[in-house]
Amino acid sequence: MGEIEDAIERADRESFTKDPPKTLKGQIGYLLKQMGSAKAVAAELGVTADSVNRYRRGARKHPRADVAAKIDDAVRQRWQPMVRKRRQKQAAATGGITVETRARFGYTSSAGSTDDGRFRRLTVHLPATYAQRLFDARDTGASDQQMRGIIAEGMKEVYFQDGGGRAMGLSDVEINDIDYLDLDY
Repeated sequence: MGEIEDAIERADRESFTKDPPKTLKGQIGYLLKQMGSAKAVAAELGVTADSVNRYRRGARKHPRADVAAKIDDAVRQRWQPMVRKRRQKQAAATGGITVETRARFGYTSSAGSTDDGRFRRLTVHLPATYAQRLFDARDTGASDQQMRGIIAEGMKEVYFQDGGGRAMGLSDVEINDIDYLDLDY
């Protein structure tokens, strides 16, 4: 996963209205309910169906660290899909998306101004159209670079050009060397 996709996943997790199951038995029980069979859960986790049934019964209480991480990820991916969809739909329709980042921003502009990239720490609220474009790009399997481009375009319009009030000669903005990037919607 890329940095942008990770940020979207973190934002989705923050929208949970109820915490996912924490115990191994609870997590396996939830996955069995969602996927229908021990065989399907086993295929997802890379273990045998017998191991899944042992986890469910409590006969095996401590999976390997890599398997425990896969179990946790599988539960979180499937947890409260309607809550996630509702939050994303609201962000894409009216709410927009807030991007908080520390990254190197470079840009192409008119003669007489510097285009040297420099690190900036920004928190910018992007309009709903950018949220919609970002979710659509993720859903169609866009690369992290393509999603960065969408965020950079939004930053150009909202932050650098202030919605058309300044820096109109600015033609292109790039985000490079991301220290951190967080999304909220």
